[in-house]
Amino acid sequence: MGKEVQLRPKVNVSSYIHFMLNYRNKFKEQQPNTYLGFKEFSRKCSEKWRSISKHEKAKYEALAKLDKARYQEEMMNYIGKRRKRRKRDPQAPRQPPSSFLLFSLDHYAQLKQDNPNWSVVQVAKATGKMWSTKSNVDKQPYEQKAALLRAKYFEELEAYRSQFQGRKRNLQGSARTSLKK
Repeated sequence: MGKEVQLRPKVNVSSYIHFMLNYRNKFKEQQPNTYLGFKEFSRKCSEKWRSISKHEKAKYEALAKLDKARYQEEMMNYIGKRRKRRKRDPQAPRQPPSSFLLFSLDHYAQLKQDNPNWSVVQVAKATGKMWSTKSNVDKQPYEQKAALLRAKYFEELEAYRSQFQGRKRNLQGSARTSLKK
């Protein structure tokens, strides 16, 4: 027998949902032959929810708290299925930085030196503001450099893919010849 699959715990529901489920059951008992569409039932339910007292709502809020505690407890014991990331080929070329990223690399050190107590996020926000206020003429050198790096990347990618295709063809060819023997 294989490993047993553990189902994800059912999510906790709010006090209003507890009320709605209870109200639906009472409504079905009182009027079993009556059919209400979702829209009509939701409208009636929300009107009833607004009209009930705080004392009555407290019952449903207590149910919701218990349900939340149950869910948190189950999630502590839940071992979910983790997806494995596909490993990146170390020989594959890396994607080039964008023009904004090149701009950020140039200005990061200066901003950090001017504001040593800033976090990385604050520096990134400031760099973003600087980039958005730059004119197209000022952005041009970064965009040209990014275009050159992008072109170089695509050339390297083509070479990498052709190398990979060559290996794949050789493997397929050797498999065919071994089958013929």
